[in-house]
Amino acid sequence: MARDTTDQTPITSVAELTDYLAAGAKPKERFRIGTEHEKFPFFRTDNSPVPYFGEASISALLNGMREKLGWDEIVDAGNIIGLVEPAGMGAISLEPGGQFELSGAPLENLHQTCRESNQHLATLREVAEPLGIRFLGVGGSPKWTLAETPRMPKSRYEIMTRYMPKVGTKGLDMMYRTCTIQVNLDFSSEEDMARKMKVSLKLQPLSTALFASSPFTDGKPNGLVSWRGDIWRDTDNRRAGLLPFAMEDGFRFENYVEWALDVPMYFVVRDGRYHDCTHITFRQFMNGALKGEVAEWQPNMGDWTNHLSTLFPDVRLKRFLEMRGADGGPWRRICALPAFWVGLLYDDTALAAAEELTSSWTFTDVSALRDAVPSQGLKASIAGKSLLDVCREVINISRAGLKARACLNDDGVDESVFLGPLDEVIAKKATLADDMLALYNGRWNGSVDPVFEDYQY
Repeated sequence: MARDTTDQTPITSVAELTDYLAAGAKPKERFRIGTEHEKFPFFRTDNSPVPYFGEASISALLNGMREKLGWDEIVDAGNIIGLVEPAGMGAISLEPGGQFELSGAPLENLHQTCRESNQHLATLREVAEPLGIRFLGVGGSPKWTLAETPRMPKSRYEIMTRYMPKVGTKGLDMMYRTCTIQVNLDFSSEEDMARKMKVSLKLQPLSTALFASSPFTDGKPNGLVSWRGDIWRDTDNRRAGLLPFAMEDGFRFENYVEWALDVPMYFVVRDGRYHDCTHITFRQFMNGALKGEVAEWQPNMGDWTNHLSTLFPDVRLKRFLEMRGADGGPWRRICALPAFWVGLLYDDTALAAAEELTSSWTFTDVSALRDAVPSQGLKASIAGKSLLDVCREVINISRAGLKARACLNDDGVDESVFLGPLDEVIAKKATLADDMLALYNGRWNGSVDPVFEDYQY
């Protein structure tokens, strides 16, 4: 998220937390598409990472973008850490290792989404070129060690950095060395939310396979097609992964709230200062656990919204649904990822078809697929069926959903055009990671450095 919330409205009951989520429901005609994408900044002279401080730096990029866009700066302990459009229509933020993220505006169609990403990248290029900086669009940092990766001066990340090694083996790699493309989508009711949550949790491993683009770590092949996908298998399993209760019949907002209440917190913000709260759950916080530790110890709605942003299931529920399974990638994939999900979830016929296709998949089936995909990619299977064949069917369902939406650009082309990169994956039977590995063993002569040239923005 671009910035942490400071809503001071006091929380007096658990029901208010459920009501907060339920308030996200909106009529279908008001459904919007919010796309987020991250990329790795690097110096084009030697493919080295970009530090936060200095004349050519992450902070210089942010200040340059502020001057170009006129957006408001977000400051943490005196350091610029992001920008927000004055009307709240989009934001730029930093991930822990300097990954540069656009959190896009809520837009009506995918043509607007693609224009937004292209405009962002063009403006960013104007600012970055004089600094000797470009950006890499892949899912995992291919060359820099964790020690070589810069650290951004964001208070919440300091807390997370201390906490991650206590709860998993790969949390620091997740924070500092991965990039993603995500899309945020709406629901019309509790029932609609539950349907979309269930089907998208089941299909999230397909997204990981189709967008796999992280086959290198520390300058060599890592034996995986989605290193990022593998990292999420042991980051912090209390707050990440699949949600078995969300795949059951009768799933409701209150089920998610009850789960979230018992996940350890990261922090509370009081008077601009971040207080480490990793020792308590939100439920304990509501029961007075911070009394005597923090002057303003009573929980408020800002605390709740911040807590929701620190949960990392494969599909995250806020006042909308976040699709979180995909690796980052080249610019065409910034449009392909939201196209894939919009086609499946925003057309009633397509959603029903996706439900039917996945109706027999159990939690055990999906969990096994999620475990297999990082190494096997499209060669994995689910419920005895080839994942490649399943992906082909799901993409066709998405295509039908996009065509049914009939959102045309000025040339009369509908949104299904944005599925092109996924059609190529299916036709070649190879992920982007497979392509990279073929290049590594061929034209790149056993070096990962050419990835910075071939997959840059």
